[in-house]
Order: sequence, then C-alpha cells, then structure tokens
Amino acid sequence: MEKIWLRQYPAGVPAEVASDRYPSLAALLDDAFERYRDRVAYRYLGRELRYGEVDQLAQAFAAWLLSTGLQRGDRVAIMLPNLPQYPVAAAAILRAGLVVVNVNPLYTARELEHQLRDSGARAIVVLENFGATLQQVLESLPLRQVVVAAAGDLLGPVRGRLVNHVVRHVRKQVPAFELPGSLRFADAIAAGRRLLPTGSPAVTPTVSPAAGPGAPGPDDIALLQYTGGTTGTSKGAVLLHRHLVANVLQSQAWYEPALARLAPGEQPVTVCALPLYHIFGFSSVMLLAAHGGGCCILIPDARDTDALLRTLRRQRFHALPAVNTLFDAIARHPDAARVDWSGLRLSLGGGMAVQPATAQRWFEATGCPICEGYGLSETSPSVACNPVDATAFSGSVGLPLPNTEVKIIDDEGREVEAGNAGEIAIRGPQVMAGYWQRPDETARAMTADGYLRSGDIGIQDEHGALRIVDRKKDMILVGGFKVYPNEIEELVTRLPGVLECAAVAVADGAAGEAVRLIVVRSDESSGRPTEGEVREHCATFLTGYKRPRRVEFSGPLPKSPVGKILRRELRDRP
Repeated sequence: MEKIWLRQYPAGVPAEVASDRYPSLAALLDDAFERYRDRVAYRYLGRELRYGEVDQLAQAFAAWLLSTGLQRGDRVAIMLPNLPQYPVAAAAILRAGLVVVNVNPLYTARELEHQLRDSGARAIVVLENFGATLQQVLESLPLRQVVVAAAGDLLGPVRGRLVNHVVRHVRKQVPAFELPGSLRFADAIAAGRRLLPTGSPAVTPTVSPAAGPGAPGPDDIALLQYTGGTTGTSKGAVLLHRHLVANVLQSQAWYEPALARLAPGEQPVTVCALPLYHIFGFSSVMLLAAHGGGCCILIPDARDTDALLRTLRRQRFHALPAVNTLFDAIARHPDAARVDWSGLRLSLGGGMAVQPATAQRWFEATGCPICEGYGLSETSPSVACNPVDATAFSGSVGLPLPNTEVKIIDDEGREVEAGNAGEIAIRGPQVMAGYWQRPDETARAMTADGYLRSGDIGIQDEHGALRIVDRKKDMILVGGFKVYPNEIEELVTRLPGVLECAAVAVADGAAGEAVRLIVVRSDESSGRPTEGEVREHCATFLTGYKRPRRVEFSGPLPKSPVGKILRRELRDRP
C-alpha cells in the first residue's frame, strides 16, 4: 500500500528501521548493560541503581530461577508496582529464556486466579502487600515458586529519615498472609549469587543467560500482556521478542528529534509514573529507556499526586508519558507551580483519548504541549504518534510509525476512503502473534491480508494522520444512528466545574439505546454545574439523538491501572 504519511515525517525520521537489529530483548538488554554500565538506570526514594547493578542483580535472579527447574518458555508472573525489583525481575526472566506475565497488583483474587490459571504461570514475584490476595487462590494454581518482595529490598542498608518513614508506612499496610514454601526476593538474589561462581548451566559471572545455548530467539515468546478486560474477559496478547524489539527501535527513531534537544552528553530522564506492568510503561518507558541509556524515575503510585509532585520538585527530567487523567490531575494540583518544568521536552499522551481541555491546562502549567500517540497491548504497543517537535496539541494521534501500515476498514473488511470513519487496522513488525490459547479470538482479530483489527473507530485524513473516534464496542446506537461517547465527553468536560465524565448506553424502548451521562464535579459542594446546565450545554452543541437521556452526578469513576475510565463497569451500574 502507498504510505502517504511518509511525506509528513519530520526531518531525520526514517521510513523504515532495521527491526531485526537485536535477535531478542535479552540481547538488547545485554547491549544496554554493557554500554551504559556506569550510568544511573533507576531512581527511587533517593536510591540510584546503575545499569551495572541491575545487570548483576538480574544475573543472580536468573541463576536462581533456572536452578529451580524452570524450563525455557515457562511463564513467570510479576505482581509488582513501580519498584526497582520490577526491572531486575523482568530482565532476569527475559534473559533466562522465560516469559514475563504482567499482573496488576490491585487485582482481586478472582482476577488474579483467572490470569495465573490462563497463563499457566509456574512462578510469581509478588509484593508482600498483595500476599494475602495470592494466598486466597494459591492452592488452586500450578505455581511452583513464589518470591515475595518488600518495598525496601533494594534501598540498601543506610536510608534517610524520609525513606525509612515511607518503608515503615508501606510495611504497616501489609495484611497478614501465609504462602508456604515462598522465598524472599533478597534471599533469591543471595542464592543466585552463590550459584554464579560455580557456573550454572545458563549463567556464569561473565556470560549472561542471553549468550548461552538456551538464549531466546526472535520467535520465542517474551511477554504475555493481558488486555484490560474493559470490554470482556481479559486475554493474553502473545508478544514475541522480535515484536518488542521492533517497537522499541521504531519508537526510538520517532522520538529522536526530542532527544536531539537535550544538552550535549545529557542523559535522558523519564518520569515513570505509568505502571510497568502495563504495556505502555513496560515497552515505551522501561525498554525504550534501557535501549537509549536513559534514567527512569520510578513512581510507585501515580494516584498519590502529592507524593508525585514532591518527587518531581527534587530533580530535572525530560520526558513524562501519561494518560489524560494523570495529566489533568497534575495540571490541576496547586503544587504543579513548584516544579521546574524547564527540562521537559516530551509530554507523551496515550492509553486513552487526551481531552483538549486537559491539553490546554497542561500546556499552561508546564509550557510543554502534549504529544498524543496511539497503541494497543496487541501492538507492543505503539502504532502512531504526532511529531515530537510539534509546538501545539493537534487533537489527532499522529502518523503511523516507521515500518507500520494503517488502513481504515468497514465491517466487511473493505478499505474506506480518506476522511470516512471505520475500524483501524494495523500491520507491522510490532503486531502480536495472537491471543494466548485462543485461536478463534485470534482469527477474528486478524484480516486475511495480515492486518490486526484494533476494535477502535478512527478516521485517516488525506495526509495519513489518524484521529480516534471511539472504541467500537462503546458505540451507542440511538434509533439506528451511531453516537460516539468520546464526542460527548469531550464536549461536556469543557463545561466549567466538570472534572470528568463518561457517556454510556442505556436501554431505551423506542430507540433501542439512549445516552446516559455520568458527571463528576470538580467541587461537589458547589452544586455546579447543575443538571439543567449540562443539558443546556449539550442542547447547544449536540444534535437531538446525541443528547443524554439521563444525566447523573457521581463520585470518582472506575478506572483501569493507567487511568482509563471503565465504561463497561458504568454500563453495568443500575
């Protein structure tokens, strides 16, 4: 197909990248550990962890994992927030030829059991704060090894007063639990170090697991990334080593114009507030930073905006990837004015639609426009992005990345003309191998010519730029007319006093479905806006069938780990 968007590429961004530059993520990480050995890789509560230290810790943990009898291709779950143990565990699993299964630490026992059973995970690394949840389902699972981490594991023996206070506070939040046969993370590292001098089958002091005979290859599974389950049962996207390597290299090429604006020799520093167990944080933050020798500031709980801004006040940073709700929370916070934003070169928006009101608020607070992109768990994740040297928020999700093909199709799979809405279909080296043990789901997701059906409704203009209209499954059919919730939500959030809102379908005897609008006020005590004001606003800007039949006011809306509003849960509310 003709890639019309290539004519709009910024200077210096290639149409294609050599996506096979590394045979695996293990090789990519080995290269990073060697090249950037003395650079700081992660900062957390004042502790700096250098690339060389991550390498040594990961080698030790990999040696221990392999000593337990785990075999190449076995799945290992990581149930951790953004702590230094996460990148250590992930690097160890990948370099040992095992498969990472990312798990949301806030899962209920039911959700956790589904994911561990579905993936067939043989081992898990879990923060002690969530040990009680794992205990509820442990007996019914095929887990062979349980490693329990503590918040202070890698903070060292000497800690400041603030760090000790934080660690003690976290430990107080640990419910009592019993996980028979489990091992502490620090003990697993120590055991692995004792194995290294003797030369375990896959690990020696000078040779990483990636260099041994069991090294993973491009077609080995690297990651089972479970979809959020916002529209149905959560299922695992099978991402091979070559998929993730390709997307890291595609993203690095696209972001190069922003990196070029750093001072000569300055190390890129990224605020890692997105959860690493989400594909956005895993690939577009952790792996991308490692490839470029960058430093990640680990934020364990982005919902604690006070703590997040205290952390940002103490250091200089260049990139802040986030979702709409996080950008909005930071920009609205009074302490945002106390942060030095002068180093910020890239505010990368993704995971959900960025609202124009949020983009304006963010720009006024930081002076850095939001550069919105688009991706999916199934695409490792990045598909498209706006040019990173743009000086204003565009409202689109930009152009397809190098090596990526995008087209808009109708329900029969036929390509529609530019400017018309349809389902976004994607083909490229970052597209998943399929859904884990779900061949029927995989077949439904792929077209005959190898494109992934995204489930998102979008429009591609004559220059190739993409604009997201909405999720296909969230569309509301009112008397045969299509209503897209994003349009209504974007309009209503412009109304003074609205913090956030969601539009979902409600059954209607005459029209089949009608629009139900749930609104969260920024100051509930003010009583503004009123229902009448919301309805008047909608009547001014929306045609009749798009106007909400029901208007409700609510407390905080249910959200996914990255802050995406869960419309499905709202539809299920009475």
